[in-house]
Order: sequence, then C-alpha cells, then structure tokens
Amino acid sequence: MTPLLVESIVESPLRIEKISFANQRPLVFTELKKRTKEYFAQRGIESTGDRRLVLKASFFVLSYLFGYSALLFIPLPGWIALVICAYLGLTAAAIGFNLMHDGSHGSFSDKQWINTFAAYSINFLGGDALLWKNKHNIIHHTFTNIEGHDQDIAMMPILRSNVLQKKYSFHKFQHIYCFLVYGLSSILWVFMLDYLKYFSGKVGNIKIAGMSFKDHFIFWLTKISYVGFYLVLPSLVWGWGYTILGFLVYHFMLGTTLSIVFQLAHVVENTEFTDKHFENSKIDEEWAIHQLKTTSNFATGNKFVTWFTGGLNFQVEHHLFPKISHVHYPALNKIVKQVCAEMNVRYNEFSTFEEAVRSHVRYLKSTGKAF
Repeated sequence: MTPLLVESIVESPLRIEKISFANQRPLVFTELKKRTKEYFAQRGIESTGDRRLVLKASFFVLSYLFGYSALLFIPLPGWIALVICAYLGLTAAAIGFNLMHDGSHGSFSDKQWINTFAAYSINFLGGDALLWKNKHNIIHHTFTNIEGHDQDIAMMPILRSNVLQKKYSFHKFQHIYCFLVYGLSSILWVFMLDYLKYFSGKVGNIKIAGMSFKDHFIFWLTKISYVGFYLVLPSLVWGWGYTILGFLVYHFMLGTTLSIVFQLAHVVENTEFTDKHFENSKIDEEWAIHQLKTTSNFATGNKFVTWFTGGLNFQVEHHLFPKISHVHYPALNKIVKQVCAEMNVRYNEFSTFEEAVRSHVRYLKSTGKAF
C-alpha cells in the first residue's frame, strides 16, 4: 500500500477493510512523485492553492450570497427568481468543486484551519463534511471503481454503473432516465442519504468508528439550519408554492452538475471496474496503475470547464495527487502523460466535454443491456 493510502486511512474514523496493491516495486508512482517533486522545487512554489484559487472561491461565495439575498430582499418577477435559483444551483456546485473539495483534501491552503473552514462549506450547502470526507476522500479514493466498496458508484438499483452489478429490466432505459436521477441526487443526498449513514453508523458496508459530541452537534445544526434558511425563510417572502418550486429548480441544477462531472471521470467507456480484490483482498497491480485504469479526464483544453469544475476534469491527476491543489493540474497533466508514454501505461482522456458525455451515455446503454 502506498504511503498516500496509509495516511488516508490513519486520518479516517472509519474501520476500513485492508486491501493491498502489488506495490513492492511501484515504478510508475515512484517516477510520478519524483518528477512532480522536481516541478515544485524548480519553481519554488507550494503544492497548495494560490491567489487564483482564493479569488475564484471568493467570487463564487459572494455571488451565491448575493443571489440568495436578492431572493429575500429584492422584489422580483417569479420567472427571474427561478432563473436565480438555477444560477444558485450551479454556483453551489462550483463552491463544492473549488472550495469544499480542495479544502477537504487539505490542498486549498498550507494553513490547516483554512482547509477545515473550506471543507465545512459543504455544511453550508446542506451536506456534512465528516460523512462526505469519509465517503469520498477515504473510500472512493482508496477503492476507486471497486464494486462493493466504492460508494461513489453505488447507485443501485436505480442505475447499473457496471456489469458486476445485478441487472434489472428497467436498466435498458437507464441511458434515457439517468439525467432525471442526477437532477434528484442532491436533494436525496441532503434529505435521505446523509440520514441513512448517520443512523446506520455506516458508509456503505464500512462502519463509522464513532462520532464525537461535536460531530453530532454539527450534523444536527446543519440539517435544522438548512431547512430554516432554504425553505422557511424564503416561504415568508414567496409563499410555499414558489419556494418549493424554486428549491426543486435549485437542486435539479446542483444535482445534475455534480453528478455529470463525477460520472464523466469514472463511468465512461475507457475506464475499468473490478471486484477481483475479493480474492485475498489484493489488487494485482500497483496503486497508481489502478488509478490510471479506473479514471478518465475530459476537456482539459477547455479553460472554462477547468475553472468552473475546480480542475475535476483533470481527474487522473487528482486521483494520483489528491493533496495537490487543482490549480496545478494542467502542469501535472503534462508530467503524467509523459511518464505514461515512457512506461507504456494507458492514459484515459476525452478531448471535449461533449465527447465524454456521449461516451457516458453509450456506456450506460450498453451496461443496461449486458448480462
């Protein structure tokens, strides 16, 4: 197991099943780390976020607060209010991509308290930092695309993300209804999935070791405050009908955006899924190779996509170096590609966003029909 994974497990309150990789001679990851270290040393820069990230995060947070305030304090036509709700959904996703995600991985800043503050922005959006960090940082990044463990691909029975999952007759239509599922995903996450984890004491099939009083307090404060700020207060201005409609528009944009960005990174035609770890709990390849096989980039030449998604279109680089801020991924992309070419390792990437979406739809269609 790589030092990176050992560190991840140590900082998690989850009891994680031991899983090993063939890392006796991790040639690829050793070379990647060497060249990446040289890149930062030669330029004398930190691997965490910089002024660009602070300015971008500030823009998204301030525009979100302005949009929310406008709904409460500025008399607006109903249709404009719904447009603002849609914009807030997109902005909430951008806050998650750029502020929460880097903060949760400890890469937003070289100051830990800033990373913690950034990570807890997910609570501002109705989620829970502790539950999300364990589901994503620990489980997903350790067990990427490993059926039965990776909770970020566990959407059964609604969607069948790989042929290792049980097939139902309605899955043959999943490439059509998937976007409706994505649109509902964030509202289900806030109002159902977090509660299932909390009350079961598990993330998937992995037990949570025990939440502190502080963790319990933050969870309930978040959930109660969320209902107050996002439903009760707006209803005093708009009434319950418009409030619920605007809330659904907001979550449809948020859920669709979050889901699509993630799905294009792992649930496409050029990525692999496995459950072979069930034999002696061992993956027969080094950890970096597994990450390269199960992850894909998209639209890395599109500056707007990179800016908005917080570099999550550089998902390969993120999975190899999750503690490095996404502002450095375009530079790391060149390093990783070069190492892969030299060591004859496949590198997954779609040149455009549209190409990746088409691949995702084709993949769901074929998976929904396969036995």
